[in-house]
Amino acid sequence: MAGGVANMIEGLGGTFLQAYNYFLSGLPLFFQKFINLFVIVLLIVLYSIFIWKFYRSVSSKNIMILNLNKYNKSDNSFNTKFLAGFFYVLEYIVIMPVLVFLWFSVFTLLLIFMTDNLEVSTLLLISATIIAAIRMASYYKEDLARDVAKLIPFTFLAVSLLNPTFFSIERIMGQFSQIPIFFSEIFIYLFFIIFIEVVLRFFSFIFSLFELENPIEEEEETNKK
Repeated sequence: MAGGVANMIEGLGGTFLQAYNYFLSGLPLFFQKFINLFVIVLLIVLYSIFIWKFYRSVSSKNIMILNLNKYNKSDNSFNTKFLAGFFYVLEYIVIMPVLVFLWFSVFTLLLIFMTDNLEVSTLLLISATIIAAIRMASYYKEDLARDVAKLIPFTFLAVSLLNPTFFSIERIMGQFSQIPIFFSEIFIYLFFIIFIEVVLRFFSFIFSLFELENPIEEEEETNKK
């Protein structure tokens, strides 16, 4: 089954490349270079837009605020505490890691098409390391996390642009063959991301319980207001 999907995706990439080359073959050389350049620019723009959206959200300690506890309307004290704990786990231990995992997946896929001569397992490790560092930094200081989330991905882009093969459409289309490997290995990192979020939330809860939250950041937030 997995082998069939892998062959299908690889064949899809080959089909796209053949169709693309066939389309270009009927055009003058000037237009061929123009279209190739446009495709590369489009890839860079898509990557940049993703990073711009990515760093603003993934660098926040609370990526989203659902406030599921507002649905806790029980009058029983035990039920109230139980539901509060349930909603907390659902929002921060289940939903949030899934969102981080989705960001991680898209970021890795983009790296596959942006880079060359790097195995998918290496790119997954690089992406997981970056995401984990951003998430850890966000619990200390969100400004630091935003800088990490913005600078490192754009540094990857700058390094990729210095690679002569970056501007090869054949290379980009050929990266479709790496996608099955990506799907076969990525779910290992889902558990890693969940583990990281659980540990960070645990220590955040302990620090808030004993009022050990970062005093510098709280003071800065107060001054801003």
